Amino acid sequence: MTTKAFNDTFLRAARGEETGHVPVWYMRQAGRSQPEYRALKEKYSLFEITHQPELCAYVTRLPVEQYDVDAAILYKDIMTPLPAIGVDVEIKTGIGPVISNPIRSVEDIEKLGEIHPEEDVPYVLDTIKLLTTEQLNVPLIGFAGAPFTLASYMIEGGPSKNYNKTKAFMYAEPKAWFALMDKLADTTIVYVKSQIKAGAKAIQIFDSWVGALNVADYRYFIKPVMERIFSELREEGVPLIMFGVGASHLAKEWHDLPIDVVGLDWRMQVSEARELGLTKTLQGNLDPAILLAPWEVIEEKTKHILDQGMQSSGYLFNLGHGVFPEVKPETLKKLTSFIHEYSSSVKQSR
Repeated sequence: MTTKAFNDTFLRAARGEETGHVPVWYMRQAGRSQPEYRALKEKYSLFEITHQPELCAYVTRLPVEQYDVDAAILYKDIMTPLPAIGVDVEIKTGIGPVISNPIRSVEDIEKLGEIHPEEDVPYVLDTIKLLTTEQLNVPLIGFAGAPFTLASYMIEGGPSKNYNKTKAFMYAEPKAWFALMDKLADTTIVYVKSQIKAGAKAIQIFDSWVGALNVADYRYFIKPVMERIFSELREEGVPLIMFGVGASHLAKEWHDLPIDVVGLDWRMQVSEARELGLTKTLQGNLDPAILLAPWEVIEEKTKHILDQGMQSSGYLFNLGHGVFPEVKPETLKKLTSFIHEYSSSVKQSR
């Protein structure tokens, strides 16, 4: 068991409570930017790492130890639960998830099965238990992909730049679309609840590509299923975070959902979100590209975001998307230290 006292700053800020400093964690903080991880990848594939709890726990906790962040996020992929329901997915280097049996009809959707986490993804649950009972002194964030984003891979057969096939299916086959949303919602709810039962203290739902939809289509085709997912997860009593990329136009729609935290990418300022009427905890939102700039620029941009975030108690610092492989670990360590020290001094002076 870790000997350091448990740091619950992230959980308190997520719930809108006052904290001594602004808590920080980084999307993709574990992985490609770390030399230790790159060394592991020379020996093991992503599949092999995530299927070995000791190894996966090591990758997950490494940024906590290196950067002193206030939360860990489980190292795995949003595609993890899909093979259990009958999706033939392979993560191909340099491409991403590739699916050999894409969805083309309602019959394809009817063939999809159910997930039984203890049987289908025991390695995920074992990793969580290992981290939360023995290794971490900060909360572990579990996560899942949202139905639209998962469906986009399942329909396109892999990554897409425009999601034309996905949107065409949605418009042309609304009955089949809603059947797919319900199937993926059921999978997400069961999968996420198993993560919480195993020890995850917060959950982030990634709807990475839903920004491809306009507000009206989001309200009709997506929002009802997201309301169902979050309403059921709400019963678990852990903070719930919503995040997507290029989806600032949906921020108010997310705010209506039964969630605790609205994640912002770098396209909308924290102050703009507040002016729109978002009163829940906000998370974000330094452009990750800035991490490649000189320190003076990083500090200036970070201070600007912190000053906006600290106008209310509900605020978590993060990037507007994930850490690039080119980012130096020492930059993230220095940034974390600056965020803690600067926010602490501002809060103490009030």
